Amino acid sequence: MQPRLQISKHADGFRVPWSLGMLPDGDMLISERAGRLWRAVDSGHKTRIRGLPRIDAKGQGGLHDIVPARDFTRTGTVFLAYAKPQGGGQGTALAIARLAGDRLEELREVFAMSPGSSGGRHFGGRIVEGRDGTLFLSIGDRGDRSSAQDLSRHNGSIIRINRDGSVPADNPFLALPGARPEIWSYGHRNPQGMALDAKGRLWAHEHGAMGGDELNAIRRGANYGWPVIAYGRHYSGAKIGEGTHKPGMEQPAFYWDPSIAPSGLAIYSGRLWPQWQGAFLVGSLKFDHIAVLSRDGSRQIGKIDTPETQRVRDFREGPDGAIWFLSEGKGALYRITPA
Repeated sequence: MQPRLQISKHADGFRVPWSLGMLPDGDMLISERAGRLWRAVDSGHKTRIRGLPRIDAKGQGGLHDIVPARDFTRTGTVFLAYAKPQGGGQGTALAIARLAGDRLEELREVFAMSPGSSGGRHFGGRIVEGRDGTLFLSIGDRGDRSSAQDLSRHNGSIIRINRDGSVPADNPFLALPGARPEIWSYGHRNPQGMALDAKGRLWAHEHGAMGGDELNAIRRGANYGWPVIAYGRHYSGAKIGEGTHKPGMEQPAFYWDPSIAPSGLAIYSGRLWPQWQGAFLVGSLKFDHIAVLSRDGSRQIGKIDTPETQRVRDFREGPDGAIWFLSEGKGALYRITPA
């Protein structure tokens, strides 16, 4: 049974908001794809944050995820994902900085995909801080489909690095000649949602083509199949690859057909709505709702479909269990509580 919900606006006036970062004092950091970063306070007032890296805001690329570190209270550290200029193209990059008032200080780039790509789409751009302090970053195939199966390129992968940019000693392809050592998993099309579950396991969803958006449990060294296998078709209607299954390639926990164009991912604690404990919350850019999936991710058990849920881009769960989300369509930040 769908619970009764109350949705209230917290701040608005954003242009293509992309990510929501929750600070320990209750303030919110909100990124805009065009390359602006804002701090919003309880009153709804917002202040622009300066000191960002050089961002190449073209096509689907720009400023993407903004994630405060778990030790933010002590260090002020934030992680940023963005599209950086690389020769004639762009590449997904990850930087670390210290937030001091309305400015980022001590900013340093710790990763940039190699080589860059000229296509203006499929950047990925989500960040997750693992329980061990390592950083995961999603990278799309950049429109170059076959590159997602090429371990000598970062396209179509989820990478894992240490906070200083070095490569963890237990990364799966560290000793494989020619492979990019940062790669944790590959065969992804465009992952725009990642989160850890209550056991610390990494999950991600990704855009399919015409059908075939996927939710996947991300495992070390695993190949998720794109573009060899997929549950969808090319926009032309042509078949993708070899079908839906192939030995050595992972199957999704769940897939959508037709595509919902997923963005943002949260795994809910159940604090305010016990029936949603462990449920996956996924925003739909195409159908303007929040999909609610079962705790094993295998089926959709509900959705939140209101005038406010226009092109839902990102989520966070507050310390009280309230659900916060960004509506790209409304250019606003909203909070969901029980009615």
